[in-house]
Parts: sequence; structure tokens; C-alpha cells
Amino acid sequence: MSTTTSTRAEQCDPATSVTRSLLGYGIIAGPLYVVVSVAQALTRDGFDVTRHAWSVLANGSLGWIQIVNFVVAGAMTIAFAVGLRRALPAQRWAPRLVGGYGASLVAAGVFRADPALGFPAGTPADARDVSWHGLVHFAVGAVGFLCLIVACLLLARGLAADGQRGWAWFTRITGLVFLAAFVGIASGAGSVATILGFVVAVILMSVWMSAFSVHLYRAVGMR
Repeated sequence: MSTTTSTRAEQCDPATSVTRSLLGYGIIAGPLYVVVSVAQALTRDGFDVTRHAWSVLANGSLGWIQIVNFVVAGAMTIAFAVGLRRALPAQRWAPRLVGGYGASLVAAGVFRADPALGFPAGTPADARDVSWHGLVHFAVGAVGFLCLIVACLLLARGLAADGQRGWAWFTRITGLVFLAAFVGIASGAGSVATILGFVVAVILMSVWMSAFSVHLYRAVGMR
């Protein structure tokens, strides 16, 4: 059998096709979440990117858009986690942790954050009250972020051991940047720097997930 024929056979293998399909969700999950969130942040009345977290977009008459965004992105991330487990069988915990992050996104959509700091329109400018579902939202978010950070560090260690130094550094730096941004937000400072820093970290994490999914998608097809 020629090399070309062998490659085609591998790509037509049902197990390979399923794995690549699952990884495909990882390619679009992050960009979808970011694009939908940014589009709302720039167009919804009263939203200030320097004061408001994207989570509060789940409030108001158009809040359903962000709720759906959370749930869909979370479901796609869980699918990516399954693909990650199939593509990297030696990694036991990293895929589970990524799946935990995906589940936290779904939960964040179900338990929405509270209106705050004048958003949506009509909310008092100094509003900071937290309801029970707001507390759940923050709790599941914190757990999900920690899952994703640890997953990045575990993946980086495995990639380094496999000699993929570039991907190892990209993955490790992404996890550490996200950790720093999470600590800043969790401190409750609420400064412009911490809020925008977290936005940058979320975008970086989305870029990493998409790029790494493409990398694994191609690698699985070559086996």
C-alpha cells in the first residue's frame, strides 16, 4: 500500500474521524465566545469594557444572548476535552480538567451574574449586591478557571517531555498569564487594569485552545 493510500485510509478510519470532529469544536469554541461577547460589549447600552465583566451581559432584555453563548461555548469545550483525551491518551487529568472548565461555562450560563455598576441600563451605578445565583456563578467560574490553569500546566509538562518545546512554552505561558489575570480579578480590586487584563487573558486562552486544537487535529490525521 502506498503512503498516500495509507494516509487516506487512516483519515477514513471511524475512530480518527470522531476524534478530529471532537477536536474541531475546540477550534471554534474560544473564538465564538470571544466574538459574541465583544460584539455585545461594544453595542449594548450602558456596558463599559473598563468597568464591567462579560458575565453581566447575561442581564437585561438581551441577556439571553450571553446565556446561550456560555452554554454553547461550554458544550463545545466539553467536546474538545473528549477529543483531547482521545488524541493524547497519556494525559489522564488534563482532559478531565478541560472538561471541568467546559462544565463551569455551562453552569455560568445557568446561574447568571447579577446586574452591577449601572448595567444593564437602570441599574444603580453603585450596585454591588450579590444574589445566591450570583454567588454560584462566581464559584463555578473560579473552579473552572483553576481547572483550565492546571490543565495548561499539565499539558505543558507532557509536551516538553515529548520534545514539543514550542507548544510547551505557549501552553505554559498561557496558563500562567491566565493565573495572574484570575488572581487580579479574584482580589476584588475592580481596577481598569485588572478588568482589561482579564479580557486579554481570556482572548489569549481562546487563541491557545483554537491553535492547539488545530495542531492536534492535524497530528491525529497523520498517525
